[in-house]
Amino acid sequence: MAGVDSTNAVRAAVHSLLRLVRDVGRTSSAGFAGEFKKDCTDLARRVTLLSHLLEEIRDLKVFDTSSFSSAWLPDLTVAVQAAKKLLAVAGSFDRNVSPDGAAMKIEFQFHGVTLKLEKALANLPYDHFDISEEVQEQVDLVRGQLRRARERYSKPLNSTSDEEDLHLAETNTNINDQEAETKVEAASKENLSEGCNQNETVYQLETSKNSSETSSLLDENKKPDTPVIPVDFLCPISLELMRDPVIVSTGQTYERSYIQRWIDCGNTTCPKTQQKLQNVILTPNYVLRSLITQWCINNNMEQPNSLTNRRLKRSDGSFRDVSEDIEAIELLIRNLSSQSIDERRSALTQIRSLSKRSTDNRILLAEAGAIPILVSLLTSEDNITQENAVTSILNLSIYENNKGLIMLANVVPSIVQLLRVGTTETRENAAATLFSLSLANENKIIIGASGAIPELVNLLENGSTRGKKDAATALFNLCIYQGNKGRAVRAGIIPVLLRMLSDSSSCMVDESLTILSILASHQEAKSAIVKASTIPLLIDLTRTGPTRNKENATSILLSLCKRDKDNLECISRLGAVIPLMELAKNGSERAKRKARSLLEHLQRFQQV
Repeated sequence: MAGVDSTNAVRAAVHSLLRLVRDVGRTSSAGFAGEFKKDCTDLARRVTLLSHLLEEIRDLKVFDTSSFSSAWLPDLTVAVQAAKKLLAVAGSFDRNVSPDGAAMKIEFQFHGVTLKLEKALANLPYDHFDISEEVQEQVDLVRGQLRRARERYSKPLNSTSDEEDLHLAETNTNINDQEAETKVEAASKENLSEGCNQNETVYQLETSKNSSETSSLLDENKKPDTPVIPVDFLCPISLELMRDPVIVSTGQTYERSYIQRWIDCGNTTCPKTQQKLQNVILTPNYVLRSLITQWCINNNMEQPNSLTNRRLKRSDGSFRDVSEDIEAIELLIRNLSSQSIDERRSALTQIRSLSKRSTDNRILLAEAGAIPILVSLLTSEDNITQENAVTSILNLSIYENNKGLIMLANVVPSIVQLLRVGTTETRENAAATLFSLSLANENKIIIGASGAIPELVNLLENGSTRGKKDAATALFNLCIYQGNKGRAVRAGIIPVLLRMLSDSSSCMVDESLTILSILASHQEAKSAIVKASTIPLLIDLTRTGPTRNKENATSILLSLCKRDKDNLECISRLGAVIPLMELAKNGSERAKRKARSLLEHLQRFQQV
């Protein structure tokens, strides 16, 4: 009996820690502002990534309580609690209204919290848990980020050294949100080389572009002048200031994202009153939202989005009344739940059109709660509904702040299923959606672990021309994360790319070379490329073809030949020196660097 009690206690402790981590994630989704915006965003992201680890531990079938005899669990709990408190203080820090020395104190607190998290994770007993390889990679990655952050905080406060986030990927394509904008329902998608920076790009985790206030009832570590938030303004689920309050059938008000998740998990009662919900309609509480907005203005607290009192903020700072737009959108969203398939189709077609048209529409649709409903429609048995739903989600994902809401709605499994069974256009736009979402590096990890990569490789091989290009773009972006390279190789991407590379009529030579250039550093990929006798073709590509192809071919050869005498001997025998010397002299800046480096390797090899 004591063993059962011990097991239950440990499960409860893990579950409690998981809730705490998710609290930090919810704080992050609202955004941060002020001097420590980037520090807060980075810290919150690292803490949130631990949720996958805790979920796997929580769901263990065989639960050995001896695994928890070490101090890692209480230490990690204390560290996450400290992180949450620090984010509440630093999330909207303003030096102008803070006491002298407050900024330095917060900087020291970031160092302390980072150190606590790093030490707690260092004591994690992997051997005692049946943790997946992907999650272990993710935790190791977070530990590396924490170590670098701690080292940065240890330096003088005026240090200008930059922190590396995730891993630094050597590539030749700069894919960003502006290019993602071109993905919106384009008649033909741009290939990897169009509209891209021809220099190598260091990929770093994107940070949230929106700023907002974060509030907490924590008594400790508060700024002296932090106002107390009225209880009625707090969501009963999250205990955080509401930004989009909605009313359920019992008359209680909640933050939309939290009550929607409650309902999506299959709950049929009101969280506060435990009364049965007569329906799942969420009615916006405009009166309360107006009161919260006015309170924030009176207390000099910034609103978390550009929509205030049914007015949308323009780029010039002025406001546009969008009351009629909101009413029209809310009617369309209600019609998505209609019993009539024709009404549902009509509403969805209009939402697809609206989401394509402007950023303002993407904001309003998300604010009105369209995203969870659209995600639920991805599993519809109606092909037209699937196609319009995934395309609407693609369009909505272009707005940066919507990416987190879409991921929060657990969209990835449904997108992967559409890659398997959807119509041609549905599969194309499903791949484009994964590309758009993967612009955030933490999403690369989630998408890679979801089973999406084999389906994308299948689309790359067997899809339409547009589908192949969408799949190539998504695969390229996913493979920037080191852990996804092995998944792509094991999914059979190398033979597919090599067939495209050798077929000049495939119109996919550029894409093939671009993806191979980032895969070639992976040992499994390197072996597969060499085994397929691709080196002669790569040498030919250094002589002829577009500048970008010469760059990528040289980059691949360099990866293949580093610390590999056999491959160096092979390219020397096949006459690679002459085209490499030409590139080193007259190529692009990137081609010059690669060619010179490879020539240096050849020279050292010949001197041995």
